[in-house]
Amino acid sequence: MREGWNTDDYLILFDQDEINGASEKYSISTLLPGYEVVGLRGWDDFIVRDREGQIFTIPTVPVDAKYLASFQLPESTRELRPDERFLRKIKWYVKPIVFGGDPSHGENLIWVNHEQHAQLVRYWNDAYRSIAQPRA
Repeated sequence: MREGWNTDDYLILFDQDEINGASEKYSISTLLPGYEVVGLRGWDDFIVRDREGQIFTIPTVPVDAKYLASFQLPESTRELRPDERFLRKIKWYVKPIVFGGDPSHGENLIWVNHEQHAQLVRYWNDAYRSIAQPRA
């Protein structure tokens, strides 16, 4: 895994041998079939790759194909400027923004490790899907 600043974006990029494990941890095949997680952009977005190799960003919550946006990876991970303050940490909103959480409120912000992040992403995407699905 490589992480650091690339212009104004803080990127976390998984090494090739980490992509399958990360995709499984985040249940990306269930949330976004046909894609794999290759990293995180600015903590709030996944960087994903489709079967054709095209790169996109998508919010971590909700993972919904309508939010896919084309993205250009840096040519080299050597371009990333690591920042000791953020290494191995991921910013998380206790109450995600899509659920009405305040992105500017300090009490709504915590820092989590990668395992916790995967658990939170799965939990909140399950909650989003249960609310978004039409009732029979």
